[in-house]
This record gives sequence, structure tokens and C-alpha cells, in this order.
Amino acid sequence: MADKMLFLVAEMAAEMERDGTREQTRSGLPGGPAQGRRSGRPRRLNRDKLAIARDRRKRGESVTAIARDLGIGRSTLYRAFQLPAHP
Repeated sequence: MADKMLFLVAEMAAEMERDGTREQTRSGLPGGPAQGRRSGRPRRLNRDKLAIARDRRKRGESVTAIARDLGIGRSTLYRAFQLPAHP
């Protein structure tokens, strides 16, 4: 009985800690972009790489070869080619 009670107390403490962490995260998310922080996965294809890829594609190179050389997936490159060009 004492073991079960000790386990329940530990479980409650962990739940309170998770709630606190969740609360801190949610309160900090809106202020992130204002401080220059971005959340999420970093982009693999920046404007320079995209410009290189577009030039190589205009010269007739295959998407597979371009993607392999730039270290990105073909699907990423196909999606980028569907977007309008950046000035």
C-alpha cells in the first residue's frame, strides 16, 4: 500500500512539472519571432541554393542530380520549383 501511495505522489509531481513546462512554452511562443527566434525545423533550401537549382534546371540538368548535389530531397526541390521566383 505504501509503495502505491509513493508511486502516486511521484506521478502527481511529474504531472505538475509537465504542466509548468507546457505553460512556460506556451507563454514564450508569441514573443519568439519578435526576438528573432524561429521555431520548427531549419530550412534546407535557402534562396541561394534555390537560385543555383533554378539555373541548373534551365540548363537541362535532372532534378535528381541537382537535389543530390545540394543535399536535399527531390520532393523539396519540386515543391520549391512550383513556388514563384524570389526577386
